[in-house]
Amino acid sequence: MAKKKHVVLMVEDSPSQAEAYKVYLAKESLNVVHVTTGEDALKQLDVIVPDVILLDLQLPGMHGMDVLQHVVSHEMPSPVVVITDDGSVDVAVEAMRSGAFDFVTKPFGASRLKVTVRNAIRQEELADLVEAYREQFDRDRFHGFLGQSLKMQAVYRIIESAAPSKASVFVTGESGTGKELCAEAIHQESPRKNEPFVPVNCAAIPRELMESEIFGHVKGAFTGAVRARDGAATQADGGTLFLDEVCEMDLDLQSKLLRFIQTGSFQKVGASEQTQVDVRFVCATNRNPMEEIKKGNFREDLYYRLHVIPIPLPPLREREDDVLLMARRFLEDYASEEGKDFKGFSREAEAIIVDYAWPGNVRELQNVIRQVVVLNPGGVVTRGALPLPLRDTETAVQLGIAATDSSQAEPQAADQAGDAGIRPLWMVEKDTIENAITACDGNVPKAAALLEISASTIYRKRQTWETADE
Repeated sequence: MAKKKHVVLMVEDSPSQAEAYKVYLAKESLNVVHVTTGEDALKQLDVIVPDVILLDLQLPGMHGMDVLQHVVSHEMPSPVVVITDDGSVDVAVEAMRSGAFDFVTKPFGASRLKVTVRNAIRQEELADLVEAYREQFDRDRFHGFLGQSLKMQAVYRIIESAAPSKASVFVTGESGTGKELCAEAIHQESPRKNEPFVPVNCAAIPRELMESEIFGHVKGAFTGAVRARDGAATQADGGTLFLDEVCEMDLDLQSKLLRFIQTGSFQKVGASEQTQVDVRFVCATNRNPMEEIKKGNFREDLYYRLHVIPIPLPPLREREDDVLLMARRFLEDYASEEGKDFKGFSREAEAIIVDYAWPGNVRELQNVIRQVVVLNPGGVVTRGALPLPLRDTETAVQLGIAATDSSQAEPQAADQAGDAGIRPLWMVEKDTIENAITACDGNVPKAAALLEISASTIYRKRQTWETADE
């Protein structure tokens, strides 16, 4: 396969120097487009997207800085390398501050120019890779899920990998972590997405009715069976059968479910013939299935039939900044539903939300934010607007944020934080990251490598800070 030729737009009014630069770059697998004026450069930028722009600042007519401003203001993905004279270094530095990638000072040799162009191309390729990674793996939402933490990215990838298969999926996680959302996402990502998705909550249906609920019954099968009824297994034919809280199922029914999984057939209650269906099984529990097996509450052979692809859902307290992402989104959604105008959360309220353990997970967070919206008129959500379990936390004082939230802070706590020189943790983290980026001349991937974190983490945190400052 032929190596891709990168496009270089050279803006140089001197024909002799332009030819020299072309000779310098002749072996670099580049397609060099040469123009002599800024006006011609803008015309070219209307029809091509160069991989690098070599820009002489001293041009007839339009100045090179005007071309640079055009590239920056239109957010063109083309790094600009400024060419300047020996006596114009200050101008080149100003160009760098205005958005240029690098500069070379005349006179320069072939090696200097080639290295600079290579670096510019590599920088843009790295930026494209990071953006592609973010689009594919660093998602803040996936079907019904909301979250961009590394643990949730892993969940999304498992769902995408498992969905095309017919293999049974076993979802585990605490109450409120989104087990049914996970099952629905698997269904929607699978070839069965246009067929039924049928959920059955094994903990919500009386045991004496559970067999009929899953397998159905014929007329007269038991007292009250005045007509025949299809169960969830028949309704899910061709689609997905989701058995929530499967560890709550009666042992006798577990043996019938095992046979159903093995053969794909079952008997309706009161029927003599077998019914054959094609279903994909997804099960879930908030219990430890191995503990239930030891207690004799769950069949081990059924567990291994269902536990082909495990998906553990992390609790909210282990999902990094997802809690703030979700809290802000829920606040926006519920405020819209209630016709109220909320401006976000105070720093202290955000610190409390992050520090709270959320034993009820996402469901509890939803309830808390809805309560805040319903019981308050609007504006900024402060500590006082939060319900008691959260409001009583000492998070704000511990982080020194109470000093910045005058509407709710206690003066004594604020003074103590100030005397100790304590700064909010998010501010220290922000300064560390921004200083690293500055030290790396704006190269985010390089800064991330030195900080031993992923570049996507930096982009995500920057987005969070920008949102909070708005």
